[in-house]
Amino acid sequence: MIHEAKLRFHELYGNTPLIVTSPGRINLIGEHTDYNEGYVLPAAIDKKIVYAVALNGTDTVNAYATFTGEKESFSLKNIKPTSGWINYLMGVVYHLQQRGYDVKGFDCVVHGDIPVGAGLSSSAAVEGGLIAALDTLLSFGIERMEMAKIGQIAEHTFPGVKCGIMDQFANLHGRKDEVMLLDCRSLEYQYFPFKFSDTYKIVLCNSMVHHSLASSEYNVRREQCEKGVEILKEFIPGINSLRDVTAAQVEQYKDKLPGKIYDRCLYVTQENERVVKATELLKNGDLEGLGKLMYGSHDGLSKLYEVSCPELDFLVDCVRNNPDVAGARMMGGGFGGCTINLVKSAKADAFVAGMKKLYSEKFDEVMEVYVTSIEAGVTVFEEEPVH
Repeated sequence: MIHEAKLRFHELYGNTPLIVTSPGRINLIGEHTDYNEGYVLPAAIDKKIVYAVALNGTDTVNAYATFTGEKESFSLKNIKPTSGWINYLMGVVYHLQQRGYDVKGFDCVVHGDIPVGAGLSSSAAVEGGLIAALDTLLSFGIERMEMAKIGQIAEHTFPGVKCGIMDQFANLHGRKDEVMLLDCRSLEYQYFPFKFSDTYKIVLCNSMVHHSLASSEYNVRREQCEKGVEILKEFIPGINSLRDVTAAQVEQYKDKLPGKIYDRCLYVTQENERVVKATELLKNGDLEGLGKLMYGSHDGLSKLYEVSCPELDFLVDCVRNNPDVAGARMMGGGFGGCTINLVKSAKADAFVAGMKKLYSEKFDEVMEVYVTSIEAGVTVFEEEPVH
């Protein structure tokens, strides 16, 4: 992909570009906890966006996306939200300017293999890669967590998705064969080894479903969680978010929380507890125990948080009693996207073939499956990368 991006850049702009690779992400466990100031356990993966970028001495940005075959340009003056993939680049440039960074005109090629709409955060990869490229070319000296915040606010204001910080954080902070425990309140984080590739593979099954109600329901869930906190404040002094509440406390005040509010609060508090437990299991190399937590996470997302769909439930139910699968759950915002599965390495090929067959028979749909590995976060190649 690096070679292809450089080749296309030379064809279009006749210059030597800086190369940046910017990965997608998985989240092992900890879904819908980030905007409740809770814990998440993400990692960067081998699916990535590749940027070829060079300054052009003008006040114009010229960009070409290989995945659409489209060329777009915009002026650095008076940037406003638009539609399509260029909107993500415009958001990054605008918010760098808002923070006082003097962005210069540049040419770029955007290439990559992150499937769009699969819940692997292609948008965060587009944002993080460009911020890192401009930081290098223009010597801004921006710290990685600040880059993540810029990507997040760009996503809020240009595409209009009120995401938590997890996607941008994972994209910029990933390390090979390590997952990251991120505290979404303090933004403190620590790494935990995930060196199981000889015994287990991370396999993503893409339901190929993209429900339009995901973003609207996402905002409803946020409101329900906030409503729960407002009610619980009357009984538990000093709480600011569901992060400050235990699952036992939610159950204690069940009669004070209207039906759906109770369900949402119970799920989030249980999920936070699962994430903390997951890190202990990883330290002990207990992938079977982690798998059980993943099934618990899916059940909560499906029944209590109600963000799953029949296709995702089917994919998880298919593997529950499979001895070759340690655990599985839906991953991402919900209503479509992927399930994440921990599959015995020796059985991965058979698993992929079997799941594709079952899914095709059930939904008459050709499912995409991705066998992934945990890789480094955004990487800037200031010299010729080694192939």
